[in-house]
Amino acid sequence: MQGGVFGAVADSEALLKAFKNLPSMTKPISIMQQKQNPKTPATVQASNDRATNGFHEPTTTPSGEADRVLKVPAKPYPYTLPISRTALIMIDFQKDFMCEGGFGAALGNDVTLLRSCLPAAANLLAACRTAAMPIIHTMEAHKPDLSDLPPAKLNRGCLPEGLRIGDKGHMGRILVRGEPGNGIVDEMAPLEGEKLLYKPGKGSFYATNLEPWLRSYGITHLIITGVTTEVCVQTTMREANDRGFDCLLVSDATASYSSAFKQATLEMVVAQGGIVGWVADSDAVISALQA
Repeated sequence: MQGGVFGAVADSEALLKAFKNLPSMTKPISIMQQKQNPKTPATVQASNDRATNGFHEPTTTPSGEADRVLKVPAKPYPYTLPISRTALIMIDFQKDFMCEGGFGAALGNDVTLLRSCLPAAANLLAACRTAAMPIIHTMEAHKPDLSDLPPAKLNRGCLPEGLRIGDKGHMGRILVRGEPGNGIVDEMAPLEGEKLLYKPGKGSFYATNLEPWLRSYGITHLIITGVTTEVCVQTTMREANDRGFDCLLVSDATASYSSAFKQATLEMVVAQGGIVGWVADSDAVISALQA
């Protein structure tokens, strides 16, 4: 679906056949023979120090409710939610993906499948605002000159003219900052003071200032919502997990063009004791916040 949103898939036999058609090399080059710039012990230690520092206890804490810790019924087991260290991420609730005439619809997707998560997401957003929780709204977006668009992403899917990133669509240039389609749907419209994050990739941490922003607020836990579940939402959750954040994916506040892909993602997140994080529905989260 979607022309290989992450790449291509082939079996080993197909690859071996392709390799056999390559011109032979007179002298194979070993990776070990290539010029390298090995790290010195001091460089390795500095790298380890930086990695360790990425998980230090934050020096700043949002004001209010500093000691309030909630328990949210979730899979694979209850999720601990410290109010003062938790943020809500609303991923890509943008018109290009969720509205008729947008990029998603132009690719042949049924946007009503994505819009089905809007009521739950809106209720959750309101509850998190009431709890004075930091809120981040992301949009997949590129600079007008496309300088942050890798050729691999531009050419992925072999899409015809008019359907490639940067082309003129029914809602302006596709996935370009400032265009009509590159705005948040009305139901999720950001309020003043909420962070709007433009991301050039699928994940919210790649080529953005999200991590240092979260660290500056003392955030250690993330409530995650958005679209699509198996692409930008899952990528963001995995990036966050690797950076030491405890993540809760809200099952009815996320959606996919494929119900099977959504379900598979929810199952992967909680597998093996929560290898990526936790899953709960919006009622469970809202009830905990309002208790």
